[in-house]
Amino acid sequence: MRTALGCWLAVLALAAPAERPRLVRESLAALERIFDSRIERQNIEDPFLLLGTTRGVYLEGYGAVLTAELNLVSGPAVTPFRPALTKEEIARLHARKLQRLPLLRRMMREMLVDAASSLEAVPPNEQVVLAVSLFYYSWEDRTGLPGQILMQAQRQQLLALRQPGGTESVIVVKEY
Repeated sequence: MRTALGCWLAVLALAAPAERPRLVRESLAALERIFDSRIERQNIEDPFLLLGTTRGVYLEGYGAVLTAELNLVSGPAVTPFRPALTKEEIARLHARKLQRLPLLRRMMREMLVDAASSLEAVPPNEQVVLAVSLFYYSWEDRTGLPGQILMQAQRQQLLALRQPGGTESVIVVKEY
């Protein structure tokens, strides 16, 4: 009887770690859909252009990583009927993209905190990471525009941001 109970407990102990990644994957799949919707609907009149869909992965012992690729603005394109843009059009597009960066950064911070709340199966000491790659045409002026924005923090620190007095300094922001 003791041997059977011992074997049963050993099986349960081995099965428990496998349960967490499955639960995290389910949570990540839901977050992917929510993030896509938020990115596409943040401004109905002038939305970010999501290229593909948000993707999430759980790295055991590290945390959850979500990635997306987008264009800050939907602008004029070079076509066979319009082989080049004027310098003024390129400058206007550049100015609009610079203007949209603060909105993207704010939205990413909010999404990071929301992700920490949703990912209950991720241990509190592991990271929650959100990386957004930005798309540019080869003819664009990229001065002052990052190619990628990465934000990350420990899940427990992000949860603390929901409390009064929480400071956003716990979020590490890197732009490449």
